[in-house]
Amino acid sequence: MLAQTAATWKLDQRVSVSGGEVATGVFGQGPPVVLVHGTPASSYLWRGVVPLLAREHTVHVWDLLGFGGSRTAPGATPSIARQARTLAELTEHWGLAEPTLVGHDIGGGIVARAHLVERVPVRRLVLLDAALLGPWNTPFTEHQQRHSDVYRTMPADIFGDLIAARFRTATHHPMAQETADGYLAPWAGRDGQQRWLDQVTAVSHEDTREAVARLGEITVPTLVLWGEQDEWLDPATSDRIAAAIPGAVQETLPGAGHFAPEDDPQGTAKALLRFFA
Repeated sequence: MLAQTAATWKLDQRVSVSGGEVATGVFGQGPPVVLVHGTPASSYLWRGVVPLLAREHTVHVWDLLGFGGSRTAPGATPSIARQARTLAELTEHWGLAEPTLVGHDIGGGIVARAHLVERVPVRRLVLLDAALLGPWNTPFTEHQQRHSDVYRTMPADIFGDLIAARFRTATHHPMAQETADGYLAPWAGRDGQQRWLDQVTAVSHEDTREAVARLGEITVPTLVLWGEQDEWLDPATSDRIAAAIPGAVQETLPGAGHFAPEDDPQGTAKALLRFFA
């Protein structure tokens, strides 16, 4: 299986869950691994990592509700609590007894909550540049939450320029335009703009508070993995998370920013495979 490009990456399966409809994909064969992206990405973040993991594992990927190809049901909000419940529903749908869960950004909070609050049994946990210990919102996110009405009514083309600039800070190495287009595509136009604000206003570290209080209860092997050049979440946060989880191990990815799987997919995959072994 070759690494896929922005033009070819697509999740071809749809699963109905209590909060809406989720786009999913399954690759490879072997012990199960579930990859959970964060905001404002989608499963597209994992496209360079999946082929390397799929040589030895069954890799499950999905777009969070409201992200990528997934849609929320009327009245549902794409909060971290809702995403964790959705992950629990997906592991049941896939028939996974004890998968390894890998969570990036708010995906880290989602997998921690899925295990500790939703009680999803797991074999291992990986927290990658994880938005888990609050408060973890960036100043830009805080500003959007305080002035969401302004961002919702902003001309769509201006809004598109704004978030394009934001994506450029997610990696340490500059993104090619084709790559950036892949991240921006789900947020294009007026509909994408509203979905972006839906997820921004729904995300809160209050949804990770209960999981954080239970980090000391984690008994499975846990890896805290961080991009050394992360400009969104201070790499020192890795120390605090690891200190709260019994037996957790840490590793950094040199030259990688917050979107470490984008900056260094091979290094990310190798770190995961070493941990899985």
